[in-house]
Amino acid sequence: MTPAGQPVRAVISDFGGVLTVPLVEAFTAYHEASGIGPGELGRAMAAATERSGGEHPLFELEKGTISEREFQRRLEAELGDGVGLAGLRDTYFANLHANEPMVDYLRGIRARGLRVAMLTNNVREWEPLWRAKLPDLDDIFELVVDSAFVGMRKPDPAIYRLTLERLGEGLGPGECLFLDDLDVNCDAARELGMRAVRFVDNEQAIAEMEAVLG
Repeated sequence: MTPAGQPVRAVISDFGGVLTVPLVEAFTAYHEASGIGPGELGRAMAAATERSGGEHPLFELEKGTISEREFQRRLEAELGDGVGLAGLRDTYFANLHANEPMVDYLRGIRARGLRVAMLTNNVREWEPLWRAKLPDLDDIFELVVDSAFVGMRKPDPAIYRLTLERLGEGLGPGECLFLDDLDVNCDAARELGMRAVRFVDNEQAIAEMEAVLG
């Protein structure tokens, strides 16, 4: 349980789907450009998981245990008929735009004296591309924890603990407000004692965060 009345000292935000437009918009653009439907891609991922007898390939990619090329190779093997995924990255990022109102809000949070960090499940090879979406990222976020570089991903409690450890200064989970667009990631944060807001849209998320921040 979060200690009653304990003030928030740090806000920890997700990247994709919070500080960007909904990820479905970028994926939809790829499906339309490639002709590979979401169901077809989903079946390929499930088949690749079963074939390897291991973890979902997207989870492995986001933990940096396989490369982007290996991820594509596994899916292409399941899609068959010479189907390639070479255009996935370029189409995805061409249609992934910053959510400027939320970026501006977090910039203001930092100006109010709160600490601001990012905790993202992401892809190692994509780092220059997603960082380019937020040109002043380092002015807003004092810390970025990227799953692909630490070998773990949300909702694993260990990556939340690592974020707290790297923020330092004895920061406790009850002093953190976590923002993410996925329920499972918010639930994991709450289990550790953080306060959490699930992002649906800017107006809702900002109102709920302000209610916590007081």
